[in-house]
Amino acid sequence: MSDNATAGTRGVADLFSGGRLTVIPRRPARREQVLVHLTETLFERDRAYTEREVNDALRAVHDDCAALRRYLVVAGLLERPRDGSSYRRAR
Repeated sequence: MSDNATAGTRGVADLFSGGRLTVIPRRPARREQVLVHLTETLFERDRAYTEREVNDALRAVHDDCAALRRYLVVAGLLERPRDGSSYRRAR
């Protein structure tokens, strides 16, 4: 693991307490680290999720699941069709 990846993992861990995200970072680079972490830990590759499943997974780590879901889609980490019928991990 590179020094940057190690620093990023440590930095993300600092934002969690008791398995819950304590704050959604305002800085885009920091928020991106958190979003990548959430994508890798909460969502399986090659699986479709309903909006409810995405919300339930995100709510397990933070109460503002709508903001996190929106950030994940905007960042290109979760993809959804125009009708919003399902979500998939993009990476």
